Amino acid sequence: MEQSNNQDIKIKLTIAKQQGKLVEVHNIKGDDYFNVGFVVSIDNYFCLMISIDWDGKINGLIAIRIESINEVNDQTDYLTTVSEKTKVAHENNYFDIWQVQRFLDEHPEITNGNILMNVLRDAARNALPVVIGTKKYQGIDDFSGMIHNLNEITLNLHYFNEKDLSSMWSYDIPISQIDYVRSRGTQTATTRQILKDIFHQD
Repeated sequence: MEQSNNQDIKIKLTIAKQQGKLVEVHNIKGDDYFNVGFVVSIDNYFCLMISIDWDGKINGLIAIRIESINEVNDQTDYLTTVSEKTKVAHENNYFDIWQVQRFLDEHPEITNGNILMNVLRDAARNALPVVIGTKKYQGIDDFSGMIHNLNEITLNLHYFNEKDLSSMWSYDIPISQIDYVRSRGTQTATTRQILKDIFHQD
């Protein structure tokens, strides 16, 4: 049954990508929070989306583990509202303040092959902060920080706790336990600012 559901989710994601549809992706069970955006790539395990926030502007990239997704919607009143807001964002030139579309145009290789490793390597290579959600915490908590070591099995993340800024922390995360990764957006920028101002890391 679970395998069948995963296949249905993949089909919906593929159609959304082909048709350029704005979709809701629900990947945290029993939670009102979900991701909204445009699917740009799918592999066997992850989908890559351009994330859209409540104001209708691009909020970076997010790679989501397909088996963690329990629902994909493409026709809701919420999506209609966000779609209208994207028109305003376009008209007033704040739709893509993080230049995500330009990045994808200039680096199409990130959408080919292993999506998760592509996003992680991009962040590690360019010293970009990431936000990582894991299977262990199921959306209850995620981790904002910098990748210090990365291989095919695990990564070491130096992260901070926004409720306790007394020090940085280190976390070894198995690649197989990662449910989602955010990069190149608002959370990346705010994480970088905190690292610079509070922890004096450029």
